[in-house]
Amino acid sequence: MELRARIQEIRTGFHPTFWIANTLELFERLAYYGAKAVLAVFIAEKVGLESEAGFLAGLFNTFLYSLPIIAGVFVDKYGFKRTLMACFAIFALGYFAIGAAGMGWGIENYIDKKLYLILALVFTAIGGSLIKPCIVGTVAITSKPDARTLGFSIYYTLVNFGGAIGPILAYYIRTDIGIEFVLMMSSLTSLLLFFGAWFFFKEPIPAEPLEKKTFAKVLEDMFLVFGNGKFMTFLIIFSGFWMMFWQIFYSFPFYVKDVLHYEAFEFLETVDAWTIILLTIPVAALVKKWKPIIAMIAGITIASLSWIIIGAGASITFSIIGVAFFALGEAMQAPRFYEYVSSLAPKGQVGTFMGFAFLPIAIGSFTAGIIADWLRNSYLETNPAMMWYILSGIGLLTAAALLIYNRIIAKPN
Repeated sequence: MELRARIQEIRTGFHPTFWIANTLELFERLAYYGAKAVLAVFIAEKVGLESEAGFLAGLFNTFLYSLPIIAGVFVDKYGFKRTLMACFAIFALGYFAIGAAGMGWGIENYIDKKLYLILALVFTAIGGSLIKPCIVGTVAITSKPDARTLGFSIYYTLVNFGGAIGPILAYYIRTDIGIEFVLMMSSLTSLLLFFGAWFFFKEPIPAEPLEKKTFAKVLEDMFLVFGNGKFMTFLIIFSGFWMMFWQIFYSFPFYVKDVLHYEAFEFLETVDAWTIILLTIPVAALVKKWKPIIAMIAGITIASLSWIIIGAGASITFSIIGVAFFALGEAMQAPRFYEYVSSLAPKGQVGTFMGFAFLPIAIGSFTAGIIADWLRNSYLETNPAMMWYILSGIGLLTAAALLIYNRIIAKPN
């Protein structure tokens, strides 16, 4: 009976635009994760900025995850469809510009290579920031109230499928025609998505008028959030988890390729996404009765230990086990993180505070890029296991800091 009810909910609970939006999101994630899987290696080996590859890759994701709040203003002003089309247009131009840095076209004869790449990465990230309020907002509007939870589950699942399949496609493109063409294929995919949004996406009409945001309102929200010491302390501490997560894309590929001598590093990057797809529901049920802060501390601790498995095992098998172990910790803490953030928000300000819940991802990405360059330049050739032991230490310090935060700064939850 429950399965039959779920099937009926899928058939009747969503407007057709819901499925269009999620299809666009799936292919956008394929393009994004395909590019992300090879970006650090591309910058280091094809563009020639080896010592700064982690920083530059981290800069891209820092902007991408720190601008969605501002991007929401454009959605309110221009609508979902036009903003979505702008996103794909910028993505198409941006990925092409990044890939062009490795095509041997002599761009460095006209502009400094590093400056060019920074401009291309930031420009592309601006496009990426537009898609988040578009798709999430569309999912909310085009789902019936009693099907909204299922709608977001479908959305989250498709995001992870994009994260799982995109790097695999990137591997075949990289090995068949060249790493720079991964970026070009992401550009082409984005161009096709532009036309897909143009022809098939219908502007969703909310059942009730939505709150319109202005730049003044965004600035007011920033002061409100940044002025909440407890909330900001929590977000800064929690960014330690994302410092670890981004190493899957900033440090791990170099380790797999240069130390373990396994060429298909993209396959190992996908282990996290596949494991999340398999474990999110059962693990969420397992920790459902745990206090959110306990689930987060336990999840971060498990994720931290995964790097010791990778460093001590020093093999493809142990690397797969280690990344899967990291995903277990991620699945344990991720759903409870948003629950906890909502509990920290003052009454009537939950929406505002939830909008800033992505900040740890941005902070973690920026610092992870710097850490990745340091780890790679210091230990990759001489003592690669030390890279992962240090990273594990960062994670365990994060878990300890979160425990102290809960005991001293926050009220027990």
